[in-house]
Amino acid sequence: MPNATRQDPTRHVTLLPPKRWGLARHMNIFLVGPMGAGKSTIGRHLAKRLKRDFFDCDIELTDRCGVDVPTIFEYEGEAGFRQRETQLLDELSQQHNTVIATGGGVILSEQNRKMLVERGLVIYLRVTLDQQLKRTSGDRNRPLLQGTDPRKILEKLRAEREPLYSVVADHVIDTSDKPPQHVARAVAKLIVQRTQP
Repeated sequence: MPNATRQDPTRHVTLLPPKRWGLARHMNIFLVGPMGAGKSTIGRHLAKRLKRDFFDCDIELTDRCGVDVPTIFEYEGEAGFRQRETQLLDELSQQHNTVIATGGGVILSEQNRKMLVERGLVIYLRVTLDQQLKRTSGDRNRPLLQGTDPRKILEKLRAEREPLYSVVADHVIDTSDKPPQHVARAVAKLIVQRTQP
């Protein structure tokens, strides 16, 4: 299981154990993190920089089901959605050289965490609660936030999920005050530098 091993003070990120980087050249790159961290936008930029195919799990699910995520939640509940999410992750993660933006709750499943760790390089995009609120306010496509107190909901989700993101992460970067292009450039540069033969 990859764990935080040392800190790079110039980037404020956690770096992979060196032996994992040697395998990363052809690995899938999974972006994990809470809603509002920028997984989809950063993922598109990162895939373009690395010349890899890009998949957004939520978009893939809606395309395949023919309905949006809130509708899947409405008819199948969160359990039904999570089952579809696991099936999709299994399918996408069997490819190679892709960048995959996962849903915020993908790490809740032990099966999913195992797939992430075994089938790719996991980048945890961390974001502050205030930035999450700013980025997700008014977004009707986030069924878990449709309560009366979004801050309280996000705090609860953070407490449950933060340890799980950290457990699977090979690399951690804070996206709170950085443009998506900047984050993608930094991650791409790090991957290229550390996977050179």
